[in-house]
Amino acid sequence: MKSGIIFTIAKHTYKTAFGNRATFALTLLLGTALCLATYIGWQNFKEQNNQRLHYKELVRKQWLAKPDKHPHRMAHYGYLAFREKHELSFFDFGIESFAGVSIFLEAHKQNTVNFSEAGFSNGMLRFGEISIAMVLQLLVPLLIIFLGYDCISAERESGTLKILLCQNVSWKKLLWGKTWGIIGVALTIFIPLILLTILLWAQLSDWEIGSDATLRLITLIISYSIYFFIVSAITVLVSAFQRSSKIALTALLSGWILFTILIPRVSQAIGTKIYPSPSKIEFADAISDDVKKQGDSHDPNDLHYAAIKDSLLHKYGVDDVKKLPFNYGGYIMAEGEKITSMIYSKHQQALNKTFEQQNSVMGMAGLLNPYLALKQISMALTASDFNTYINFQKQAENYRYGLAQKMNKLQIDKISNIAPGEDEKPLAINRAYWAEQPDFNYQFDSLGQVIPKELMSLLSIFIWLMASILLLQYSSRWIKTI
Repeated sequence: MKSGIIFTIAKHTYKTAFGNRATFALTLLLGTALCLATYIGWQNFKEQNNQRLHYKELVRKQWLAKPDKHPHRMAHYGYLAFREKHELSFFDFGIESFAGVSIFLEAHKQNTVNFSEAGFSNGMLRFGEISIAMVLQLLVPLLIIFLGYDCISAERESGTLKILLCQNVSWKKLLWGKTWGIIGVALTIFIPLILLTILLWAQLSDWEIGSDATLRLITLIISYSIYFFIVSAITVLVSAFQRSSKIALTALLSGWILFTILIPRVSQAIGTKIYPSPSKIEFADAISDDVKKQGDSHDPNDLHYAAIKDSLLHKYGVDDVKKLPFNYGGYIMAEGEKITSMIYSKHQQALNKTFEQQNSVMGMAGLLNPYLALKQISMALTASDFNTYINFQKQAENYRYGLAQKMNKLQIDKISNIAPGEDEKPLAINRAYWAEQPDFNYQFDSLGQVIPKELMSLLSIFIWLMASILLLQYSSRWIKTI
């Protein structure tokens, strides 16, 4: 009987919502926005990912087509690494448009990731992009607020609340019934969208659906469902506590502005202020200064590398590097690459630590803000977050270092110490060795690696969920009927 009353209230709330022309029009408008966002996300993924895959194949062909060369020349010729898009990134763009998509990898130098969409777009991008996630995170809560701001306060204003409570309807049943009715409206939009998302996701994956991506999508659906429940519960509770529908609407809209606009902006500003990061020029200068302190591998008179030369001559009992049983230049280049790579990695890790500290302020704010928590979870699950970008940087640097050292090893083993004469061909090795260097293939973190990084956001969503349930269960003692 208890659940029957709750179901009856939920059913009546659902029918009343769609019986209102304004609500129907708003729902239709929101559904259109979601369809538009889905189409944009789908097209965005296809165009950008196909473009990246095209140039990735072109880079590989050009690398393999290079003629016989000195391996050190090939190390400086370099390689272009591309960051592919995850098949779920059409759902949530995250920082995709602001993070670079490719990085040029060369010996002795670590370049930044370049060619972001924001760098080629006009100023409209700073106002945000329409995506499925944006509509669900920002606009669906507005629909829920519009549906539920007067769900109980209007009953109080019309005088029907007392009658309702006298007919074997407790406050607990009323609160739960109204909440489920409003959630039903939200799910009417959400469920068809999820079915469409699954279809597009499968198509973008070429119907090769992996277990990790499946678990990501399931977690994503659960997270958004919980978010809608939290917003619905808060809306119903505010309506129950307020005597006037106008006051309830004002309070809910003020809360929406606070949680979705003010807190994210203020948190970001506070994080940047507390943990300032160096500019691009300052970062590059700091690396350059440390490299100079260690010495220049291209300078034969450098004290650091002169000491290495003396130790090698002494070890092999020769008086000239040309008499060494391996290529001396390659050995020095390998040593220089090792040193510069360590210096760069140290500075990059410090910079990433600063960015993580800035983001931690947002994470702490997420404990007080379910919108921020869901935003972080959504970006992480669709591989469009900061951690994915940093992971690409790390994999690209590992590949660059391996490429440089591979070429250095070829120089050490295959290139003679004796320079050719003026009329002789320059030293080179067979082009077949280029194929021994594997192509760069970016690997996304598994869900098991993603979840631990988002524990703060997941904890926030769980806390808000528990708080909403407890308030629906036990807040009736503080609500006044009149």
